[in-house]
Amino acid sequence: MKKRILTILLLLGIFISISGCGTSNNNNVTFNQETADKLGDTGGLKLPLSDAAETIEWSVTTSHEDFNNSWFAVKLREVTGLNVQFRVVPAATVTDKLNVWIASKDLPDIIGNGLDTRVANDLAAQGAIAPVDDFIDVLPNFKATFIDNKENNWIFKSYAAPHDGKLYGFYGYDWARDVNHGMLYRKDIFDKHNIPMWDGPDSFYSAMKKLKELYPQSTPFTSKNQDGLFQKLSNSWGIMAFQPYYNEETGKWNYTDTDTTYKDMLDYIKKLYDEKLLDPEFLTLTQASWTSKMTQADKAFATFDWIGRLEMFKQQATAIPDYDLRWANPIGPKQTVAETNQLCWGRFVTNNKKAETSFKLLDFILSGAGAELVTMGIEGETYTIGEDGMAKYLAYTYEGNDIPDSTKLADKYGMFTEGVYLKFDRRSAYFSFTEKEQEAQEYMQDPTHIDPLDPVPVFTIDEQKKIDEILSKLNTAGREFAAQYILSSNTGETAWNAWVEKANGLGAEEIEQIYNNAQKRYEQK
Repeated sequence: MKKRILTILLLLGIFISISGCGTSNNNNVTFNQETADKLGDTGGLKLPLSDAAETIEWSVTTSHEDFNNSWFAVKLREVTGLNVQFRVVPAATVTDKLNVWIASKDLPDIIGNGLDTRVANDLAAQGAIAPVDDFIDVLPNFKATFIDNKENNWIFKSYAAPHDGKLYGFYGYDWARDVNHGMLYRKDIFDKHNIPMWDGPDSFYSAMKKLKELYPQSTPFTSKNQDGLFQKLSNSWGIMAFQPYYNEETGKWNYTDTDTTYKDMLDYIKKLYDEKLLDPEFLTLTQASWTSKMTQADKAFATFDWIGRLEMFKQQATAIPDYDLRWANPIGPKQTVAETNQLCWGRFVTNNKKAETSFKLLDFILSGAGAELVTMGIEGETYTIGEDGMAKYLAYTYEGNDIPDSTKLADKYGMFTEGVYLKFDRRSAYFSFTEKEQEAQEYMQDPTHIDPLDPVPVFTIDEQKKIDEILSKLNTAGREFAAQYILSSNTGETAWNAWVEKANGLGAEEIEQIYNNAQKRYEQK
C-alpha cells in the first residue's frame, strides 16, 4: 500500500481560510443541457444532480470580490441544476466563524475547508455531520478513487471516526504537482567554473568549498527557511526533523531528533556553517535579504525553495544577463524528495435532508468534468487545447506578463477556489511548466528519487492527547537544540548524548512506543 506521511493529518486539520459572507439572490436556476454537454466525463453521475433545483450552501475562501456571481459559480449552477450559494468568510476570522456556526447550529450544507478532522468526527458523533459511507452507491467518482483503487482505500482506516468506524470527510485526489520545492542552484556560475552539480553530501561540500575560494565574500549556500531548513533537508537523509518518521527498512517509527541519522545531518550542516559555506544568517535571514543575495552576481549560489523562483529570480536579476537558476539534486545521501501528497483535504457535509445532493455535488467536482470546470472552464468559452495538449485560456495573450496562472484565473473566473476544488485537470495552467520547472518534475519520474509518504496510524483519544502534549514540548526543545548545535561550540558526542537524555525525559521514547503500538493495530485492520 502506498505510504502516507503523518503530517497529512495536520494538513487536513489546518484551519485554512473559508472567506466573507456573500450571497446571491439567484434562486431561479435553470439546468443548461447544452453547457453540460460541453464538459468532459462525469464519471457516471447524471446531470442535473437534482430535479428539485435545491439550494446548497457551501463555505469557501476566495479573494474574488463577488464570488457568488463569478463565472464559475454561474456555470456550476447551470451544469448541476442546483442553486449553489457560497458562504464566503475572511481568513482572519475563520476560527471564530466556525465556532459561531457550530454553537448556533448554523453550519452550511457543505463545509469547504477549515474544519479539523477530529472536530468533525466529534460533531459526527453528535449527529451533525453525514457519513460518506452511507452514500457510496450514489458517488461513482469517490468510489472509483478511494474504493476501487486499492492504493487509496487506506483512508477508510486512517480517517474513520472512532465512535462508529465510518468516514465523514469527502476527500479529493490528484491535485498537486509532482514536485513544488527543492534545491536550486546557479547553473551559470557552476558552468563558468566547470563545477559539476552535486549528487550527494560530499560533492555538495566540494562544490560549496570551491565557490567560497572563488568568491571569498559569498555565502555559497543560503536559505530563508530559518530553522525550517532542518526539515527541508531531512527528507534526503530519509528522516523528518522535529517529528516521528517511519523507517521503511525496519517497519518501525523513530523520533527523528534522537535518531543517529539526524546527528549525521546536523554534523554535516555544522561543518558547512563553521567553514562559512552556509550563510551565517540562515536562522534569521528575511525573505528580502535572501532574495537580494540570490539575485546578485556573486553572493549566493544554492538554496532551497519553490520552483517558481527559477523564472522569478531571472526577471529580478536584470543586471546579470546570463543568470540561470535551475533545479538541483537534493543534498542528502539518499538523494530523495518527499513523495507528493495527492490527497486533497476533506470537505464535510451537514447531516440534513439535502446531504445526498450535497455529496453528489462534491462527487461532480471530483469527476473529470468537475476538475475541468474548476481549473479550465468550458472549451471554446474560456479555453482551447493547444498543440501541446495544454489549455490555452482565451482571455490571455501569453505575452509579457499576460500569462494565466491559478491566482489570475481565481480572480477572473472564480476557478481554483479553496474549499471547492478536489482534483485538478492536468491540462490546466497549474501544470503548464517552463523548461526549468519541467526539469524539476522529471526528477520525480525516477522512483529512486522519491522518499515515500509515511502511513497514517490511528490513535486513541488518550494517545492523541499524550502525543499533542509531548510533541509540543519536544518541538520547542528540538528546535532550540538544533540551532545551538550548529551555532555554538557545544557540539559532538557529549552534546548529542545530553540532548538524547533530555529528549527522552520529555517523552521521545514514549512517542515512539505510542506510534509503534498504533502501527501494529493499523496493520492488523
